[in-house]
Amino acid sequence: MGIITKYPWSIAFAFFTVSVLINSQGAVVVSMLPLAYSLHIEPWILLGVMPSVYGYFFIPNYPSDIATVNFDKSGTTLIGKYLLNHSFMAPGLIHVVTATIVGLGVSYVYHFWLGIY
Repeated sequence: MGIITKYPWSIAFAFFTVSVLINSQGAVVVSMLPLAYSLHIEPWILLGVMPSVYGYFFIPNYPSDIATVNFDKSGTTLIGKYLLNHSFMAPGLIHVVTATIVGLGVSYVYHFWLGIY
């Protein structure tokens, strides 16, 4: 619990990891938010890191990922020799990290500067 109390935004890593394993953003929110609240993480932080629950692209086992590889006639969308070097990994990670940082920043502004929540 030391890392979470010192860096509460690091709960985003747990959200992402659980999302990769269970392939559902809704299930991550329902299962992990009670845990996060019990660790006394402020609600504005939890709201800011919500984009980190989108991790099902990381392992290419979702039907839309497999279909995309099969539909691509150019051959540029592929799953590599290893499981974790596919065409969706880099863009997905960039977008999730960026959205989480921006979400945390917007949440910070609303909470501390505007005092809205």
